[in-house]
Amino acid sequence: MDLSSPKKRRRQESEQNSVPSLGRKHTLSSMTLPGKEGLFVEKGCWSGNSIAVFTSGGDSQGMNAAVRAVVRMGIYVGCRVYFIREGYQGMVDGGVNIEEATWASVSGIMQKGGTTIGSARCRDFREREGRLKAALHLVEHEITNLVVIGGDGSLTGANLFRQEWSSLLEELVKNGKISQDIADRCQHLHIVGMVGSIDNDFCGTDMTIGTDSALHRIIEAVDAIRTTAQSHQRAFVLEVMGRHCGYLALVSALASGASWMFIPEAPPEAGWEEKMCHHLSQERNFGQRLNIIIVAEGAMDRDRKPISAEKVKNVIVERLNIDTRVTILGHVQRGGSPSAFDRILGTRMGAESVLALMEAKPETPACVISLDGNQAVRVPLMQCVEKTKSVQHAMQSLDFEEAVKQRGRSFVSNFQTYKTLRKLKPPTSACDTSGTHCQQPYNLAMMNVGAPAAGMNSVMRAFVRMAQTEGYIVLGIHDGFDGLVKGNVNPISWMEVHNWVGQGGSNLGTKRVTASQAGLDKVANQFKKFNIHGLLLIGGFEAYKSVLELAEKRETFPEFCIPMVAIPCTISNNVPGTDFSLGCDTSLNEIADICDRIKQSATGTKRRVFVVETMGGYCGYLATMSGLAGGADQAYIFEEKFGIKDLQEDVAHMTAKIEDGVQRGLVIRNEHANSNYTTDFIYQLFCEEGKGLFSCRKNVLGHMQQGGAPSPFDRNLGTKLATKAVVHLVKQIHENIRADGTVYTNEADTATLLGVVRRVSKFTPVQELAKETDFEHRIPKEEWWLKLRPLLRIMSKHESVYEMQGISVEDIEKDYDSDMG
Repeated sequence: MDLSSPKKRRRQESEQNSVPSLGRKHTLSSMTLPGKEGLFVEKGCWSGNSIAVFTSGGDSQGMNAAVRAVVRMGIYVGCRVYFIREGYQGMVDGGVNIEEATWASVSGIMQKGGTTIGSARCRDFREREGRLKAALHLVEHEITNLVVIGGDGSLTGANLFRQEWSSLLEELVKNGKISQDIADRCQHLHIVGMVGSIDNDFCGTDMTIGTDSALHRIIEAVDAIRTTAQSHQRAFVLEVMGRHCGYLALVSALASGASWMFIPEAPPEAGWEEKMCHHLSQERNFGQRLNIIIVAEGAMDRDRKPISAEKVKNVIVERLNIDTRVTILGHVQRGGSPSAFDRILGTRMGAESVLALMEAKPETPACVISLDGNQAVRVPLMQCVEKTKSVQHAMQSLDFEEAVKQRGRSFVSNFQTYKTLRKLKPPTSACDTSGTHCQQPYNLAMMNVGAPAAGMNSVMRAFVRMAQTEGYIVLGIHDGFDGLVKGNVNPISWMEVHNWVGQGGSNLGTKRVTASQAGLDKVANQFKKFNIHGLLLIGGFEAYKSVLELAEKRETFPEFCIPMVAIPCTISNNVPGTDFSLGCDTSLNEIADICDRIKQSATGTKRRVFVVETMGGYCGYLATMSGLAGGADQAYIFEEKFGIKDLQEDVAHMTAKIEDGVQRGLVIRNEHANSNYTTDFIYQLFCEEGKGLFSCRKNVLGHMQQGGAPSPFDRNLGTKLATKAVVHLVKQIHENIRADGTVYTNEADTATLLGVVRRVSKFTPVQELAKETDFEHRIPKEEWWLKLRPLLRIMSKHESVYEMQGISVEDIEKDYDSDMG
């Protein structure tokens, strides 16, 4: 296959992956798409159809990205796409509230919070008369495909509307409002939903649109409050949203290291006031100058009596006489620009919703587009609604254990991990507070290898505390293998890592030196000197490669015959064996934020194109995903070859776009995309070809992409992976203790990389991963995110194929409750 031209390659791939017919009668069911990733969708293949998109209920960040994707994917496949402004109220009122959308009408909305097409609660739609009016207004535009973005109430209302559709049309014909011919043409209504809610209370999806952004707002507030609280030795009680779901409170407590937490699914036992105050008092005795308590707005006690932030404050003041303040974050959590994750999530869900609508048959039940790991999937709407209601039923029945269980294994895991990590010290029987005298006669060591990335400290905090809970001494190796060779190793105490969860970079220090570069014989000597029985490496490609080097030299150096785990932590996301590396989410948010400011800098400056260079080595993950999150016109990467003809076509596309009235353009280039077509070359090309039409500016983002505090996602994922690494290492140590008490193993499965594959955490032997690695360019041979490249082109008005993602309902049901492992 000739890869010199991306367009030629895409055309060949399309022919290989195409299905017999793209018409409705031959399409697959929206409920089941087993193994159909890579389906070819031809431009204009569903022309003649009409789609309407609306947002309903409470707003959430990321809704605009979803609206934009529905419009542009709809236009791409040949549909007429309509906005319904002000949600169900606009549908009932009709008139100017139903407006045809154009490609340009959704330009520049992706980075905006809320919903630009409006949202409103509508009592009229709850009555049949209101739904009759809504049906009439849809039929007037021959709209029979609806995309609903909202919570479970909005989605349930849409499903009722669909069920009544035939009878509504019959009534309209009977009343003379529409002709029988129109009723026949519009006889079936298809519904696809996307859950837009910051609460993340909808069963059937890992994350709802807006949840990640809300967590960003909460963590930003906690980090800001922490500094003032520490200055005055205060306690702060923060109330967060979530209605009857404690997800926001739980994850923000875990990600911020909060002292105490109240969530509705797990009300505290009687006497909680005394227990909480004792815990806070002990924290002060250990030298802490502040306490953070997070209260979910639906928190209650076992008798279903509300626990408010004000009540918690009064308890602390009365019993401890600590200066305590209350901060109710309120609608701040709904506001602001969406995170990179929510932009990409909204885009993927929006595109998938159009395909689901076009493939729907009359008997196809309404579905909701959900997230399953890194897959956008379709699940039956009412099945998800019923499971969501079951949580509420358990809480109303005071069966709180069942309520926590119904939230899913990930929720349970987060809850248990938080309770362990918030403790002031390890169990007395396991370890002392210094971390130097522990129950087990074995030592675990941890180090950072490679470039610094956000999330490293989150991993180390959780690793130290979970290991000491199990009775193991944890040795901190400073400055990677270079520091190990120099003997820069010391035990880490429980309280030493107390505030590490929200800190960027690496508090132990890190270097790019691999094990072989430091000298394997010297490394082996130090392993023996410090009596290391289990090793955790946290870092990028160098960490993975170092574990591989140690594993391959076990026959020569018996000191390496111990359990070893690498946790990928690099902004490049270029490590095999995982879909996501720690640090890349934080970096994507930094890039998205910078690109927003870069584009905003041109406000008032007519017609400007920006060329932005991102990091990532030879891996195009950052360039591609930041292109999706930033609404880029093109993202040049190493994995997808391009030539001068492609560049010329992109210049022509940019020229046409600017002439159509769009004021700004964004081109992203990975730092090693092509050794000849450099960032300077592309910048100069656009400058020259755009003379008289647009000006051009160049930005090399550099190490800004590595800095900053870790995002909530990276903090939470780092904590989870560290917990699993401890369990794994402890298990393997005990399985490989010899008669003389030493630990020895040379099995391949004791030198592993702990990654996230779809939604499951997976330990993969590094020697197996070596077969899947392009060591010359330091990237995996297969990269899942490349299937999103066509979506990037469609969103930027390129002619392209689109790779549709699918999974069977049976797989979804089987995997739904599986945690990230």
